[in-house]
Amino acid sequence: MTNSDHRPFREVSAADAVALARDGYHVIDVREQSEWNAGHVAGATLLPLAEMRERIREVAPDLDAPLLLHCAVGGRSGRAAGWLTEMGYTNVVSMKDSIGRWPEQGGEWEEPRQLLSPAQQRRYARQTLIPEIGQEGQRRLLDAKVLLIGAGALGSPSALYLSASGIGTIGLVDDDLVEESNLQRQVLHGVDRLGMRKVDSGEQTIRALNPETVVVKHAERLNADNVERLIADYDVIVDGTDNFDTRYVLNDAAVKLRKPVVHGSIYRWDGQITTFVPFEGPCYRCMYPVQPPEELAPACSVAGVLGVLPGVIGMLQSNEVFKLVLGVGETLSGRLLMFDAMGTAFDEVRIWRDPACPACGDAAAATPTQEPAQPVSV
Repeated sequence: MTNSDHRPFREVSAADAVALARDGYHVIDVREQSEWNAGHVAGATLLPLAEMRERIREVAPDLDAPLLLHCAVGGRSGRAAGWLTEMGYTNVVSMKDSIGRWPEQGGEWEEPRQLLSPAQQRRYARQTLIPEIGQEGQRRLLDAKVLLIGAGALGSPSALYLSASGIGTIGLVDDDLVEESNLQRQVLHGVDRLGMRKVDSGEQTIRALNPETVVVKHAERLNADNVERLIADYDVIVDGTDNFDTRYVLNDAAVKLRKPVVHGSIYRWDGQITTFVPFEGPCYRCMYPVQPPEELAPACSVAGVLGVLPGVIGMLQSNEVFKLVLGVGETLSGRLLMFDAMGTAFDEVRIWRDPACPACGDAAAATPTQEPAQPVSV
């Protein structure tokens, strides 16, 4: 092991570095993503030199943590080690040796897996830098299938951001045509698409944004007869419906088939969002055991809606989808998030799973093939 007199950190050989890693040192690779992809130390954390000052606190919040830095031959890791020492880190070691000697000295090494193509690596570069995503998380997004019930106000922002961020397959369920009154809020469509089927218009926009996205068009209205067929092949359902009957039908089928549903609703200046994960939290019937009368939930064509409101709620729905697919963070399961656009304020209430719920209660949980319950009317 070497110790430079003029440097406030240690520099070690590959053999000594391997020994330190086995003793519990946190290995940090300061190379670039392309170098990492060609092979890297097993269990190491990728933190490129250009991002070191900005992100080291999230990677190593403890200033006394034992840190072992390496690059290709020791130049960049030595520079990074000097920076960390100046920032107050007390136990920093730099490997001044070729990284190729790491496996030669018996260090654990991971061979590259081609999770993303070069084009995908470029497109999603800013997203794969996030520790909770990386290339493996991005691969999960690309492999995911998400169904949007409605290609209108809520479905529009969800479709845009889900496709842009790499959701591989997006299904669109809608039997309507594009109308001029839609354009104030349904940003998936344009003036040149008036009279076109919304699923066709939506496909054009999505494909222009991300040609890799597979768009599956369902030009039909969701009902009790087709709901299970429509949702069966998807991982997550985004509910952008505007009536209680359809929401109950969707809820019961999703519970039966164990499909998570990200629910959103909008009314004038107010929006709501929650996530239903079958048998892990409440379902729509737990939130509304009895169907409210129609006059308490008029459609946008009757009550009106602020143009930007579905953008806010739709993007929050997309955020829920990402967490569900990636298996990270805390979803809104069991929480109803309410947004007041007039006051620019968020509020939240708890929703509890009802043990007696006809859709997801204890009796239903014990019957994995139960038939969907019928909507309750008043």
